[in-house]
Amino acid sequence: METKLILKQIGKLPFEDKMLIIEKTLKFIREKEVKERITKAVSEMINEYKSNKELTAFTEIDFENFYEAR
Repeated sequence: METKLILKQIGKLPFEDKMLIIEKTLKFIREKEVKERITKAVSEMINEYKSNKELTAFTEIDFENFYEAR
């Protein structure tokens, strides 16, 4: 559908329906933007974890028994 046709059809709707469309559209745009940012950040961090051993230094002791000092 072309933008002009969509806007024309939305213009025919009652006010409440117009507001619902606006709200749902904004929510969709925000969620998509957040997902894209998270995906980008994860990609960047994967490379960092693979190349920077300081970030994974403590994983070497993950399977050792831990005893809390009292």
